[in-house]
Amino acid sequence: MYRDMEQWAEIRRRVLVEGVTKRQILRETGMHWQTLEKILRYGEPPGYRQSRPRPKPKIGPWLERIAEILRADADGPRKQRHTAKRIFERLGEEGYTGGYTAVKDAVAQTHERGREVFVPLTHRPGEAQVDFGEALALIAGVLRKVHLFVLALPFSDVMFVMAFERECTESFWEGHVRAFEFLQGVPWRVT
Repeated sequence: MYRDMEQWAEIRRRVLVEGVTKRQILRETGMHWQTLEKILRYGEPPGYRQSRPRPKPKIGPWLERIAEILRADADGPRKQRHTAKRIFERLGEEGYTGGYTAVKDAVAQTHERGREVFVPLTHRPGEAQVDFGEALALIAGVLRKVHLFVLALPFSDVMFVMAFERECTESFWEGHVRAFEFLQGVPWRVT
């Protein structure tokens, strides 16, 4: 009902900025109180969100069996792994009465859950990253914990490391000054 962003923003502004009571808004608009709560909670309409997964009466009892077949396949040669069609046929032999599409979707979902996800990192020239780390160092025969200031330029893989007795603001700034001297310049962005 309230998908128009102007109405949404107007209601939020009136309640959150002007201090108009929720009860007054409910009287004026005739909306349900839960709708008003949603408008006040979200800056923009959140869209449909499924509250709980849909029941899967036919494929549900077979999901563990599908996962079991796929786990057994993981160790075998790629060409000998089960396809969704072959898994469907095997389940049919074992008593499954559902459709192929449900099996195909379950196989795809199982593969999706087990797949590693990588976020590509891109670093532009002149961007630097700074952090502190800890290490044990043998100083004058005594093993001591030192704090390492690390400034890295990921684009060129240049790195500056300096050890400090403690991790504090003075060490942070001193590390920056020394790193910029080492680099003979200042990165345009430091994270």
